[in-house]
Amino acid sequence: MTLNQFKLLYQEQLAPLYPDNEIHSMLQIVCEDLLNWSRSDFLIKDREEMSHLQEEILQKSLRELRTSKPVQYITGKAHFYGHEFTVNEHTLIPRQETEELVDMIIKDHKAESYLNIIDIGTGTGCIGLSLKSAKPDCIITLMDVSKEALATAQANADSLKTPVKTMLQDVLELEELPEKYDIIVSNPPYVRNLEKVEIHKNVLENEPHLALFVKDDDALVFYRKIMELSKNALQPNGNLYFEINQYLPEEMKALARELGFQSEVFKDLNGNYRMMKCWRS
Repeated sequence: MTLNQFKLLYQEQLAPLYPDNEIHSMLQIVCEDLLNWSRSDFLIKDREEMSHLQEEILQKSLRELRTSKPVQYITGKAHFYGHEFTVNEHTLIPRQETEELVDMIIKDHKAESYLNIIDIGTGTGCIGLSLKSAKPDCIITLMDVSKEALATAQANADSLKTPVKTMLQDVLELEELPEKYDIIVSNPPYVRNLEKVEIHKNVLENEPHLALFVKDDDALVFYRKIMELSKNALQPNGNLYFEINQYLPEEMKALARELGFQSEVFKDLNGNYRMMKCWRS
């Protein structure tokens, strides 16, 4: 079979699950990450006959995609802020809106070389490790409640040659953070159970619920705890950065005021309130 024939096959079999452009993107990811093709290969090899092994890989990936398994869990890789991260069922798949949060932090602190940063609920480590890659003199601590996720983050740190500290800890059980930090950043669980109806099946059935969902009646539980810990752990001129639930920006600003922080919320490229920056009042 040729790549063109596989494009038709993927479109035909995945059309009930995904829009056409997403199907095209998933096939391209499979070719790049599992066949080791370049982007230009994907454009120019469309009429070449594939080897038996290549056909097997694309057929197997298609079968897995038909079960709604995310393509990143099939390839074991995700691309984030110019880096490649190992992902698995213990970690969330890094997303574009989180790249925007990383970019904001880097731009806000472009004049500062040495910063002590903690990434709470790190998952793959994508936030902390991207910051470390951009600002090598920073000290980075990656914290997660899941030992499997933290092991994945450490493996990604080793792969990127970015030395970091790791901390296996449930932030909700902490009485204080171990150091003083210039930046405390977190993309904690924030999706309410009532919002599950909006979540695509491939996320709902595959990504770790521990890293996604919070109770409807206490949706800001992680933000509240992190802000409380930050009262003593944040340097006087330090900043808190969060990825937030797009439906709760006003509630987040009210929480920040209640706990003695000034704050600003920001929209992502899709026009949703998704980022927040806090500092001492």
